[in-house]
Amino acid sequence: MKQYNVGIIGATGMVGQRFATLLENHPWFNVKVLAASPRSAGQTYEQAAGSRWKMAVPMPEAMKDMVLLDATSDIEKIASMVDFCFCAVDMKKDEIKALEEAYAKAE
Repeated sequence: MKQYNVGIIGATGMVGQRFATLLENHPWFNVKVLAASPRSAGQTYEQAAGSRWKMAVPMPEAMKDMVLLDATSDIEKIASMVDFCFCAVDMKKDEIKALEEAYAKAE
């Protein structure tokens, strides 16, 4: 079965954390990229979200050491690494639309 390389945009928030737990060991999806706000970019997932982890299950081991990219300025880089992204950003509706359109244009 084909596995798709995916990213989680907004990975540090509660919805992003939920995506991380749902995608861990998923037979169809391989999480290749985690992205968040500029203030979290450059940190590992554990550094950025570990103290704010809200899920009942532990942070996925395979994602702990992944370095977060900037969800807004690393769009081209992220798009080149994945087949598609799951979006879990906490932004205004028009900002989400603009961000998702930018990812769609980057294919």
